[in-house]
Amino acid sequence: MDRDILERAYAAIGALTPMRTDCGTLCGAACCGTDSDGQGGVHLFPGEEALVKGQDWVTGIAPDALAPIMLCAGRCDRERRPLGCRIFPLTPVRGWSGKWTVRLDARARAMCPLLASGIGGLDPDFVKAVRAALRIVAETPDGDAFLEKWHALEDAYRKPLW
Repeated sequence: MDRDILERAYAAIGALTPMRTDCGTLCGAACCGTDSDGQGGVHLFPGEEALVKGQDWVTGIAPDALAPIMLCAGRCDRERRPLGCRIFPLTPVRGWSGKWTVRLDARARAMCPLLASGIGGLDPDFVKAVRAALRIVAETPDGDAFLEKWHALEDAYRKPLW
């Protein structure tokens, strides 16, 4: 995916966040850190590795089957953070119309107190902006394929273990 697509997706979200106030104050910015074992991070969308590599707040990039996972120091240049951070706690899902839309990411259950309020508890402008950003990503075949893989990973996480 080329840089133009990523920049358009970033611009669609702009400075919007899940709440009109800093939601990180509710959970100690749990989504911005790793757990006690150093696990965690965010999958990078196609083309993002080149954009974040070399940033002083990036502590590592680990390989993964879906896409590289970026680890950070817990604080970043918010203007340069990857899409996975910008869209959290939402995740892509293909709607009945075939277009990409969003739902709450089941993987966020363990860390994000906003999930208890449902998607209606998020800033509606943020939800619309994330939906628009994902549709921009899906304009390219590799972006659409990546969203399919991201969705499959999150969907598998939703399945009960029994």
